Amino acid sequence: MDISIKLGDAINKQINSELYSAYVYLSMSAYFDVTNLPGFSHWMRLQHQEEVTHATKLFDFMNDRGGRVILQSIAQPPVEFQSPMDVAEQVLQHERTVTSQIHRLYEFAAEESDYPAQVLLQWFISEQV
Repeated sequence: MDISIKLGDAINKQINSELYSAYVYLSMSAYFDVTNLPGFSHWMRLQHQEEVTHATKLFDFMNDRGGRVILQSIAQPPVEFQSPMDVAEQVLQHERTVTSQIHRLYEFAAEESDYPAQVLLQWFISEQV
């Protein structure tokens, strides 16, 4: 069963969101490099890689389901941070936002009765916990 155009559009938006997350975390890694906090920088680099993996997982799902991946512009991430604590607070808020997006996407997949998408998104829900 091919994915619906509407659900495909929503997944494309989520791909963009995951890639934006990767940009955000890479920007935070750069901040930690400049402030001589290599351990924090390394941790944010790992988070960057995880977000790219998430985007790729959605990308591959779209291709497997006969959808069309349409990559969109990625917004510039924040580049100025007040402190390591500011970064941590921004990460927490950002992850809450992404979790909310995943939940809405799951609800939409359920409305569409798209069971394969629900299975995929359940993985994301569990991962976000």
